Amino acid sequence: MLTFLGDQVLGRSVCVYSGSVIDVFARAGVGEQATRSTLTRMVNRGLLRRQREGRRMYFGLTAHSEAVLRDGELRVWHTGAVNRRWDGSWTLLGFSLPESWQRQRHDLRSKLAWHGFGPLFSGLWIAPGEVDVAELVEELGLSAHVKVFRAQADAGTDITAMIEETWELGELASRYAAFQERWQRWEGELPSAEDALARRLLLQTDWLNIIRRDPRLPVLHLPADWPADGAEKTFRRVHERLTPLAEEAAARLIDLVPAQS
Repeated sequence: MLTFLGDQVLGRSVCVYSGSVIDVFARAGVGEQATRSTLTRMVNRGLLRRQREGRRMYFGLTAHSEAVLRDGELRVWHTGAVNRRWDGSWTLLGFSLPESWQRQRHDLRSKLAWHGFGPLFSGLWIAPGEVDVAELVEELGLSAHVKVFRAQADAGTDITAMIEETWELGELASRYAAFQERWQRWEGELPSAEDALARRLLLQTDWLNIIRRDPRLPVLHLPADWPADGAEKTFRRVHERLTPLAEEAAARLIDLVPAQS
């Protein structure tokens, strides 16, 4: 859903008609009830807001969802899937939470994984480069339970081995390879305009689901045949081919209105 809204609403000061969302998602194989439930759930979580125009209900972004989408936009189009500019530094985050704080522990680990951290030890997580986690920790209310350090590995440290022990490289590589296999055919084929809109939505969602799990480890310490670069090239080429048709369909199918203050 956020992928769709990032395409159609982000940065445009508009709201989208619920019927348009249902139509597009139906073309992507998602049922009406599931789409309506997702919209309601996102409103309840503060990710969407409602705007009524006559008998029609429209949905717009909130400050929270805009921030999430801007982060995703940065990850997809600017940061990239391959880290060739690592400066040799690491961010270390240690935490100690009461045993009864299972939900807080789960939330912290999930957020850390999104920001590229892996578990070096049970209460000590590590990420390549300098990662600002102050806002993340404060948002979870865990500032008193977390310590953050910047460091570089000792000359005798086997960084490649450490990476293999800390992150599931095989699983991540398989995701990239599977993505490329799924989408390569569309580098040479073109669907109808309506199908292109749904297919581009699926493409972007598929890609974001992979890179959000990728800690962007330094390519210098990854296997020589690391598949992220090839998969990213496939993503960009297919997205470029689908976009003109998808935008043509969006102009006809999607009802937008100016967002009210």
